[in-house]
Amino acid sequence: MSRPLTVMLVAAEASGDNLGAGLARALKAKVGADKVRFVGVGGPRMAEQGVESPFDITDLSILGWIEGVRAYGRVKRRVAETVELAVREKPDVAVLIDSWGFTIRVAKGLRAALPDLKIVKYVGPQVWASRPGRARTLAGAVDHLMTLHGFDPPWFEKEGLPTTFVGNPSLAIDFSQADGARFRQENALSPVQPLLLILPGSRPAEIMRMTPVFEQTAWRLKAARPDLAMAVVVADTIADDLKGRVAGWPFRCILVEGDAAKKDAMKAATVALATSGTVSTELALAGVPMVIAYRLGGLSFALTSRLMTARHITLFNIAADRRIAPEYLQNAATPEALAQAVAERLDRPELRAEQIAEQTAALDLMGRGQPDPSAAAADVVLSVVQAR
Repeated sequence: MSRPLTVMLVAAEASGDNLGAGLARALKAKVGADKVRFVGVGGPRMAEQGVESPFDITDLSILGWIEGVRAYGRVKRRVAETVELAVREKPDVAVLIDSWGFTIRVAKGLRAALPDLKIVKYVGPQVWASRPGRARTLAGAVDHLMTLHGFDPPWFEKEGLPTTFVGNPSLAIDFSQADGARFRQENALSPVQPLLLILPGSRPAEIMRMTPVFEQTAWRLKAARPDLAMAVVVADTIADDLKGRVAGWPFRCILVEGDAAKKDAMKAATVALATSGTVSTELALAGVPMVIAYRLGGLSFALTSRLMTARHITLFNIAADRRIAPEYLQNAATPEALAQAVAERLDRPELRAEQIAEQTAALDLMGRGQPDPSAAAADVVLSVVQAR
């Protein structure tokens, strides 16, 4: 029997774990589950597809410059372990997913240890938002780039890096089986009771910084609206920490775990309060008006803000080039400001309807309705292997 195709997948965060799992499923569908095997680094979603990670990726979920410096020793060890795994398993191709700080180091390590290994980067650094020089750095470290956004390729192609726009898998999430009424019934909520869905993030640093702000925001809203129901989405990567924090909140809060329950909760929600991230696209697909917030460490924010060129941080706001969903960053992300923005949407059905319509139109600008992005990514990976 011939050796199965061996694909190394490396993801360091929850969003990358989802991308890697989708790519693994698509590769199995294209070549046959018995003709491909996976090695690498990932989380629970990739583990379901057969990726046995040598370490827990949660300690790689690092936010900000200062946090990155503090974690340098840990990251360096994890990079070495990842390269050692590749040397041992001898993959046919390596796919490094998002997480710029970690994966660029892995790419350089793989290039040094295995010069003939083809390396594909899945999701490039956001050079259109800051530090455009990273495009040249990436071009010198990998063989091909797969991007989520149609506006990405020119930035990298001008540096000589073959780049393929495959689309954003978040735009292909299927909500056809999601049922908001089921979520309300299962959690003893009336069909008309207002529901605030809170999404604090999937990284430990996000939970540490955003959960206290969201708790105070929710407390203000609940004090003025006793009938307001609250639900918190719990990501696998930070489940224990977040559950412990929410358990101390002075009002009932529904904990939402698992993908199916999350989709039901999104369909049931009246308004969402979310930490900035890919979840904003999911909420827009579910038809939920949202308020976005984000905080970094003070020094990290000061350094990052000096390099930022983008006017917005939410993807559909960027696509539309205007502030459809309100964004509150750093010192502006106060409980008072967030509570006011959420309250406006709870109290004004016409504002909710207007925002939902504008979010939906922006999703079309982002490429909603295109062929399955995971399948497109699998085609690129296979073409790179064949070219080798």
